[in-house]
Amino acid sequence: MASTSGSAAVEDRGGERKRKRGARGESEGSEAQPSKWRTRRVHEIYSSKLLDAIRLVRSGSPSAAAGAAAAAPPRSRAVREAADRALAVSARGRTRWSRAILASHRRRIQAARRVRLREPTSPPSRNPSSPSGKGPKAPALARKAKVLGQLVPGCRKLPFPALLAEASDYIAALEMQVRAMTALAEVLSTVSASASASSSGGSSSPA
Repeated sequence: MASTSGSAAVEDRGGERKRKRGARGESEGSEAQPSKWRTRRVHEIYSSKLLDAIRLVRSGSPSAAAGAAAAAPPRSRAVREAADRALAVSARGRTRWSRAILASHRRRIQAARRVRLREPTSPPSRNPSSPSGKGPKAPALARKAKVLGQLVPGCRKLPFPALLAEASDYIAALEMQVRAMTALAEVLSTVSASASASSSGGSSSPA
C-alpha cells in the first residue's frame, strides 16, 4: 500500500516537472521567435533573395512582362515591392503577414493580365445605406489595435494576442530588411564609385 502511494507521488512530481518544462519551452519559443531575424544566416539568405529580386526588376521579370500593357509602377515602388516579396519568401509563409504579401502579389499579377486581355471588371459596389460613422467611439485600446492591424499585412481581423505576435515578428523582419538594404546600398555605391574612378582614370591617360 505504501509503495503504491509512493509511486503515485513520484508520477505526480514527474508530470508536474514535465508540464513546467513544456511551459518554459513554449515561453522561450515565443520569445525567441522574433530574434530569428537577427541571426546572420537569415540576414544572408534575405540579402541573396533581395539581390535576385532587384536584378529581376532591372532586367524585367516574366511577371512584369505579363502585365506590360498595364500601367507599370515607378522603379522605386517596384524595388520596394520586390524587397517585401523577398522578405515574405524568407519567412517561408509561416506568418500571416508573409502570406498576405505573397497573395497580394499574385492578385496584382492577375489584375495586370486581365487588363492586358481587356476583360471587363465590375466597379466596386457602393452601399448607400452605410452608417455615417457617428456611432459610439470604441475604446482607446481597440482603436489602436485596429490601426496596428491595418499596418501589418493580412492582420485586420486578428484577435489582439495574435496581432501582437504578428506585429512583433513583422517589426523584427522590417528591421532586418533595413539593415540588409543599407548594407547592399553601401556595397553598390562603393562599386559604382570605383568603376567611375577607373573609367575616368582610363580616359585621362594619354593615347
